[in-house]
Amino acid sequence: MNRIIAVAIAALFATGALAQSATVQGMKQDAREAKAEAKETKAEVKAEARETKAEVKEDARVAKHKMKHKARHAKAKAKQVGHQMKEDMKQAGRNMKEGAHEAKEKVKEEGREIKADVKAKTG
Repeated sequence: MNRIIAVAIAALFATGALAQSATVQGMKQDAREAKAEAKETKAEVKAEARETKAEVKEDARVAKHKMKHKARHAKAKAKQVGHQMKEDMKQAGRNMKEGAHEAKEKVKEEGREIKADVKAKTG
């Protein structure tokens, strides 16, 4: 009878060890599945991050292009205004010289007339 009890106890322990071994295997399998799922999630997150980064880069490139275009336009407009001002200044100078030349000719003409009058009265 002791032998039967010993065999029964041994069988019980063997079954418990087998059950425990199965539990450990199940836990290992669960860990593998969780790890695989984490890898997939990580890959998805990385892909989304790359996509978002690409979108941000594209938006930044477009914004930079717009800024450069506006800056070039403003620079060209400023240059045009500067050239116009320079031309206006030159024209004003020409007008002043022309006016001064006309005044000088008028004074010379009046001087000639006065000289001719003096010569006519004295001569």
